[in-house]
Amino acid sequence: MAPGVILAVSIKLRNSEQLRVYRLSRNPRVMFTGLVEALAVVRSLTPDGVSLTLAIEAPGDLPGADTVRLGDSVAINGCCLTVVAIEGLVWSFQAGSETLSRTNLGLLRIGHRVNIERSLQVGARLGGHFVQGHVDGLGHVNQINREGEWTHMSFRVPPELTRAMVEKGSVTVDGISLTIVAVDEATFRVALIPHTLQMTTLGNRNVDDPVNIETDILGKYIQKLLGK
Repeated sequence: MAPGVILAVSIKLRNSEQLRVYRLSRNPRVMFTGLVEALAVVRSLTPDGVSLTLAIEAPGDLPGADTVRLGDSVAINGCCLTVVAIEGLVWSFQAGSETLSRTNLGLLRIGHRVNIERSLQVGARLGGHFVQGHVDGLGHVNQINREGEWTHMSFRVPPELTRAMVEKGSVTVDGISLTIVAVDEATFRVALIPHTLQMTTLGNRNVDDPVNIETDILGKYIQKLLGK
């Protein structure tokens, strides 16, 4: 088995400290950072029963775009998918019923733009946080407030997702690694700089738009340890 990313969690329970060591990924390549590399354009959508074949075109100025190979993992709006066909800068992926039920990929239309990030390579610099590309569920834009150059955006999410969130913790929205400014039982809020709005789909989001949410992997393991 290829070496994976190791996470050690130490938790104190009733005066006794327990150490648990988890392997986050069997394959260290299938991991992301939440730093979107580019915006790609949806070129075709082909339904096939309960699944969907999605083709996107990567921008020509994306560094290393010509090195993508069949079988590579790419996060599309934060959802990890496998490249099944390549034609120049057009990459195709298949999304099954489970993926379509948990994400906004089934709502895409030709011409829509999507966030893309190729999987993290061994030894590469980690600038965001560990993102699996396994979307936990859909959230919806709740409010958008401008404050000078900053934009405060809040999202409505199911309570089971906010239980894994903490103030100043990490969350992934449509594949974008963000820091939580505030969180309650039904919503969380983030602060966005102009660069994030310009380089990702969040710049075109409106109230009630659906977004893919992935909570921090560390929070999930702690929830399981505590039996919540």
